Amino acid sequence: MSAVIGVGGIQSPGSPGLLDKERTIAGPGFNRWLVPPCALAIHLCIGMAYGFSVFWLPLSKALGVKQALACPAGTTFWMELFTTTCDWRISTLGWMYTLFFVFLGSAAALWGGWLEHVGPRKAGVVSALCWCGGMVLSALGIHLHQFWLMIIGSGVIGGIGLGLGYISPVSTLIKWFPDRRGMATGMAIMGFGGGAMIGSPLAAELMKIFATPTDVGVMPTFLVMAAVYLVFMLGGAFGYRVPPSGWKPEGWVPKAADAGNAMITKGHVHVKNVWSIPQFWLVWMVLCMNVSAGIGVLGMASPMLQEVFGGSLIGVGQKFAELDKTQLSAIAGVAAGFTALLSLFNIAGRFFWASLSDKLGRKLTYVVFFVLGGALYASVPGSASAGSKLLFVSAFCIILSMYGGGFATVPAYLADLFGTQMVGAIHGRLLTAWATAGILGPVVVNYMRDYQLGLGIPREQVYNQTMYILVGMLVVGLVCNLLVRPVADKWFMSDAELAEEKRLAHERAQATEVRGHGASSAASTSPLMVAAAWAMVGVPLAWGVYRTLLSAGKFFH
Repeated sequence: MSAVIGVGGIQSPGSPGLLDKERTIAGPGFNRWLVPPCALAIHLCIGMAYGFSVFWLPLSKALGVKQALACPAGTTFWMELFTTTCDWRISTLGWMYTLFFVFLGSAAALWGGWLEHVGPRKAGVVSALCWCGGMVLSALGIHLHQFWLMIIGSGVIGGIGLGLGYISPVSTLIKWFPDRRGMATGMAIMGFGGGAMIGSPLAAELMKIFATPTDVGVMPTFLVMAAVYLVFMLGGAFGYRVPPSGWKPEGWVPKAADAGNAMITKGHVHVKNVWSIPQFWLVWMVLCMNVSAGIGVLGMASPMLQEVFGGSLIGVGQKFAELDKTQLSAIAGVAAGFTALLSLFNIAGRFFWASLSDKLGRKLTYVVFFVLGGALYASVPGSASAGSKLLFVSAFCIILSMYGGGFATVPAYLADLFGTQMVGAIHGRLLTAWATAGILGPVVVNYMRDYQLGLGIPREQVYNQTMYILVGMLVVGLVCNLLVRPVADKWFMSDAELAEEKRLAHERAQATEVRGHGASSAASTSPLMVAAAWAMVGVPLAWGVYRTLLSAGKFFH
């Protein structure tokens, strides 16, 4: 055949398609500050995974509407997957949240190498189709009341979209910002933490609009959000540009300190070798311990505050177990404000700590996380017994900022150690630590709480032992971080191997080689375009922060 049908239309053989990496090589004059808002557009959408709990209560009454239509005694999880006669339990719905992060880590690990070869645009498009298509399939599952469709839709397919979307900008941003690796990845990963700040209140408003006397309004909410997310995610994916091979910011040269820093490599490690490199597993443990400690607390923040301080949250001198329903409702509102406050520190910490790591270095930044975090966890039982809400809340706000900072700093840590050529794929494999931590952290916190209650320990004291266990996790993370050394030369690709990898990754020295097929023109990027791109992501993010501040205000009242 003299022509082939590509995504972009009819093309001659060998010409790059609309989604091919060659079509995304930036030309001279391209403004690198257009890339971060593209990454944010995707991360703010997939970050709604953190906010899916807003759907659990309405979905638990999908059939009964006003009140849950309980399943008969003895109904198993397997039976709930297919039942059409009774409502799902919240504990059953929560499995979708678990699957999000299991498949996020698995997809990132499995397809990270593919992403490096095909580029961020194609990966971003696939992510958009998986995440939004999964929501559509889940909407069908809600309509038919078939939970297995929701599991496959949002849990599995959506989880794959999460993984690809999460790592899609990492390698590109690090290559665009060799002078500010931490700040660049911090901006994007900040968006993942901020997704729920936008998505949760948006979903709540949509469910109010679509709710009827016979429908809780979740299905149309899923469809509307899927459509909105698809527009933003595709916009971000098609806005991605990759720098020409060897590109660096005009006038920038590595600082003398960086040039002499043995922790910042000049070589590049192939992703297929990282499983065998001790430094990879040390950083894996660093991330796993930091996330395990933070995610366990994040999931129990609301009940922890309520049980520790009880009636003192509303000026009543009674313990949690002594409060009536009205008082319990009042302190739940205060605790919701506490959770909102933690989410703000989680978001801000991603940008703050990752940017600071450009000055301190990644290794020292993680030393701060573990030493300061350990001290703060150890202080919690004391501040709780003293009844100091200020010290208690301040400790957890700083802890959650470092939890978010750990996610945002680790891609730059990997680039320092393993080079930038395949850092996205290596980051994908490292995210299996997140999947592990997503199980380990909540299990430790939840089961220790239940165990302490079973021993008859008062509710306000059941978290004390847990805090010391979390300190132990951070000590393990600190030791692993201190053991990190520069990667041995034998692990780096030879010149021939690197050249072959660049060929597979479709890298070009300059965009003129493919300009005839739609690469960026040589004209300088308009400042108005940059401003518009940032406004597209900045306005929704500002709205989400505003709504979260309103919730956080309940705590201070």
